[in-house]
Amino acid sequence: MDLEEDDLEILACRIEEMERTLIPTGLHTLGEPPSPSERADLLDAIARGRGCTPPRVTLEALIAGASPDLALSTGQVQRTPQALELMRTLVEADRHLRQDSEIPALLHALDGGFIRPAPGGDIARTPAVLPTGRNLNGFDPFLLPSVFALREGARHAELLLARHRAETGQTPESIALVLWGSDNLKSEGAPIAQALSLMGARPRLDSYGRLCGAELIPLETLGRPRVDVVMTLSGIFRDLLTLQTRMLAEAAWLAAQADEPVELNFIRKHALAQQAENGCDLQTAALRVFSNAEGAYGANVNHLIDSGAWRDEDELADAYQARKCFAYGVSGAAVKQSAMLNAILKGVDFAYQNVESVELGVTSIDHYMDTLGGISRAVRRARGEAPPVYIGDQTLGEPKVRTLAEQVSLETRTRMLNPRWYEGLLRHGAEGVRQIEAQVTNTLGWSATTGEVAPWVYQRITETFVLDEAMRRRLAELNPAAASRLAKRLVEAADRRLWSPDDATLSALRNATDDLEDQLEGVAAAA
Repeated sequence: MDLEEDDLEILACRIEEMERTLIPTGLHTLGEPPSPSERADLLDAIARGRGCTPPRVTLEALIAGASPDLALSTGQVQRTPQALELMRTLVEADRHLRQDSEIPALLHALDGGFIRPAPGGDIARTPAVLPTGRNLNGFDPFLLPSVFALREGARHAELLLARHRAETGQTPESIALVLWGSDNLKSEGAPIAQALSLMGARPRLDSYGRLCGAELIPLETLGRPRVDVVMTLSGIFRDLLTLQTRMLAEAAWLAAQADEPVELNFIRKHALAQQAENGCDLQTAALRVFSNAEGAYGANVNHLIDSGAWRDEDELADAYQARKCFAYGVSGAAVKQSAMLNAILKGVDFAYQNVESVELGVTSIDHYMDTLGGISRAVRRARGEAPPVYIGDQTLGEPKVRTLAEQVSLETRTRMLNPRWYEGLLRHGAEGVRQIEAQVTNTLGWSATTGEVAPWVYQRITETFVLDEAMRRRLAELNPAAASRLAKRLVEAADRRLWSPDDATLSALRNATDDLEDQLEGVAAAA
């Protein structure tokens, strides 16, 4: 449990973020504009979204009313056409930030007036969201992924490859990548761009600048081999991003057909091998985009974990593969390809997914464990050994790639074992206890699907929430059913040999669990 310097820095950032989330201060009322300091922060975020970091004095000069030329000279920034264009963008953004747009728009809407449409999203990525108070639309499917996302996706792809090389000393040939619709909508398609970059592809646009397919980046431009990426999509992604689904399938198909050396094109290398092994055509062997059947959602791994209705880990792999074995090719139609999915998973070097929001972690909700955990267990069964599992953390600005074990440990320290986190939840009463119990259940799910939860995690959770008599009593008073389930999860983890507590701890845990069960039955009888 020794913390490295980098871990301490991340821990401090997480706790600071938790404090802002749980103890909000200085919130604006409707119609109140941001302060000059806050506007400077927003302008800085917009500039960074364009790859620039102007001095603070330059931004303050713009806010004070200086012209773009004067603001650049104030910060001793070189006067270039690009710098001037950025300054004009920031001046326009600040003009919108200073004015009240919401209340006039609201009153106009209540009068039956027309409210102009506007793109939604992040101000740093899309300054066109300003002015606020307009009729938001989620995204334009013909513009996803955006130019910004393509640049960020390529950078994140190289970070991911570098982390795996640092861990193993090898360049991966095949990656299992989980793509969610919500994360791509929030980031303008950055995870999609990451998948394209790994394959050495990019969007193909028509004469109007609209997305119409994929094209390959020449190997000499790419500068490395094309990585084979098997992509599993959430149901929301499949439903909303049909153009992007077909684009990803086309990228894999183009790479499989490319007349390139197989040592520089792992997609073609593996597709040819699968074609020979399975006796299928090359187009079938090149299928790399998988999801549920039309109208179905999720892998059901999370439901098995929650109910405890699984005997061994292979049942989790069965559930995942049965639900996520529908391949989506260039036609966009779903075809069940369970055998092909299993053949592809045999060659996967590691599994990966991005985390996009500081509000949610991999142990906060069961969807991460359902998708990334499910495919990790399916890969483990197919290849006969556990694959590495990585998490791309995009929540603090500069992206970081961690192993799943590192991510679970980090979230345990900053959430489960952080008094500011659990005391904030307990102020919400029964629902707070339920969320704490859900976090424990999700942690057990990661042990079941990947085996990458350190034993100390269960030990410290047990000591904090069950063996501490005062805390146990608080949980039972607020939500006796959830408190009992929490303790039972820890016993279940021990019974399934997901951790091995010493005899004294296990005995105390069982006694505390029995005590909570007795209290629950007493509450039920009284009710």
